Amino acid sequence: MVKILNDRQIAQKIQRLAIEIAEQNWENREIFLLGINNNGHHFASILREAVLAYHPEFTIHIHRLKLNPADPIGGPAHCDFPIETFTNQSVILVDDVANTGRTLFYAFQPLMAVIPKLVQIAVLVERHHKTFPVHVDYVGIRLATTLHEHIQVELNEPGKRAVFLD
Repeated sequence: MVKILNDRQIAQKIQRLAIEIAEQNWENREIFLLGINNNGHHFASILREAVLAYHPEFTIHIHRLKLNPADPIGGPAHCDFPIETFTNQSVILVDDVANTGRTLFYAFQPLMAVIPKLVQIAVLVERHHKTFPVHVDYVGIRLATTLHEHIQVELNEPGKRAVFLD
């Protein structure tokens, strides 16, 4: 296992992402971060704190979107908040890694029931294996890997955060 990013590097990526999110959403100032499953939700919480550290005038809501990445059509994607809340709002789908784009693609499903003002995507790691038409707007790092390699992201313990390639 090879460490791609250490804690300091991840902190720098998060600061840059926070600044970019604030710049691109300056006119809105109210953002809904929709974290995909546990890792995406945790990363969304980290991004929220980083944006608010620079711009406390923003209002940032965090919600969780649950779906099964291995079988995204096996059951509906479920948001922990009424989906109508996102009508005419700025929504950023957040995940730790974007690989083929399949999980992010199916994460759009619940949003199709409403008309958000804007939908963007933020990830810490983007791999170059897109098989679904997904464009990531905010990226910590882009990696060219083989299909057989795996990315592991550890964000739970501040000071011990890391990204590994296996």
